[in-house]
Amino acid sequence: MHRRDRGATRRTTSVELIGVSLERRRALSWMLVPAVGFASRRSWATTGRIGSARLWPAQEYTRLILESAAPIEHQLVVLRDPNRVVLDLARVDSTPDLRDLPARVQPDDPYIASIRIGVQSGGFLRVVLVLKEQVNPQVFGLKPVAEFGYRLVVDLYPLIPVDPLMALLESEERREPLRPTVPQTRAAPESRPAPESRPAPEARPLPEPRPIPESRSIPESRPIPESRPVPESRPPLARMPEIAPKNSIRRITIAIDPGHGGEDPGAIGRRGTYEKNVVLAIARKLKAILDGEPNMRAMLTRDADYFVPLATRVQKARRVQADLFISIHADAFREAQARGSSVFALSEHGATSAAARWLAQKENAADLIGGVNLGAKDPLLARTLLDLSQTAQINDSLKVGRQVLDGIGTHNPLHRGTVEQAGFAVLKAPDIPSILIETAFISNPDEEQKLRSERHQQKFAESIAAGVKRYFSRNPPLARA
Repeated sequence: MHRRDRGATRRTTSVELIGVSLERRRALSWMLVPAVGFASRRSWATTGRIGSARLWPAQEYTRLILESAAPIEHQLVVLRDPNRVVLDLARVDSTPDLRDLPARVQPDDPYIASIRIGVQSGGFLRVVLVLKEQVNPQVFGLKPVAEFGYRLVVDLYPLIPVDPLMALLESEERREPLRPTVPQTRAAPESRPAPESRPAPEARPLPEPRPIPESRSIPESRPIPESRPVPESRPPLARMPEIAPKNSIRRITIAIDPGHGGEDPGAIGRRGTYEKNVVLAIARKLKAILDGEPNMRAMLTRDADYFVPLATRVQKARRVQADLFISIHADAFREAQARGSSVFALSEHGATSAAARWLAQKENAADLIGGVNLGAKDPLLARTLLDLSQTAQINDSLKVGRQVLDGIGTHNPLHRGTVEQAGFAVLKAPDIPSILIETAFISNPDEEQKLRSERHQQKFAESIAAGVKRYFSRNPPLARA
């Protein structure tokens, strides 16, 4: 099978070399393309081991990561019929971790059906990703950061990217038949007053008063011929929209952002609790509560264990026209005594405290740890996030932050009694009130235990939801086309 793969790559009509021009491909044939920031070739004689191989499957994209003590020289080739991605590695030994990679392919991986690994002539180690469908692959290298060494990243994106708005609408359609059972939760007392208020201005009283004023006010023009068309043409229909807005307030859309994910575990507690896991659990519970409200809906910026760049999280919230963006985290500090919940908003003029500044720097470094392809940045998005004035957004963020802080304070002690501010990159949507919640200190043994408990996760979610509902009851969103 390997010979067939190698022979297929020679047919240039069916092969795409990622990052290599046609002229260079013809001139260099199978010479390899070095990744960004790679070392000289002389180092390959002593450094050629893959220390770790990891797969992060998700509907949005599947990521393959190979980690080593030195940069990995590589070449990526895309083959069709059947669809495959071939990754050739130079002077790399086959290690147990790499040989175990095929067994880690999950049946529900949206894009990878299987993986084959073999040694090729010329010192190549070939990794073949057998695909379930055509993909748009991206390959890039990452320099060492935190506890990671050099990483070679292969991202497999669908040809048609997942649209957050369409995903939200489809999830609502799937949820529609279940909605009668949802109000049995806390939403029940609030969802029933709305229907009870409808009988007063119901459609039945409308036809009764209207024939009377019409017959009295225009007795000459509507004697016999126009007495029947009144119920048929129903001029009152023009007045119905005046009643409809009272009974059908537009849906409030809330973007919930579970921090970190994938390669980026976030903070790690003393018992080995990963921040990325507990915040995803709280985010899912919060989404379920808000979806149960009659006039609210929520979306998650990530719904599984994979990494989402900070700018992409903001982009998703703007795509669904969110009325509020909530980023959920679990703080950590050098000293185990630190405890309590905090809420943060964006600041345009520096952090409100040294701790807030330190935390913002730590959270903003998530892109370096999670792994972002710097060559694929969207300059338009960068201008949008940096150039627009965000004074109004910050003011609204402080308001909702205050309500959420009061809500969380009913369940967990507060680290600070005020909403703090700092330059969090994930809060920079210019048109969406945005807050970052540090639910508890995962570095504190007592609070780590809380974060691990499903009961306390539910209470965190309920207390956040209570603050959100209180904010929107006092600050209803504007009408939207």
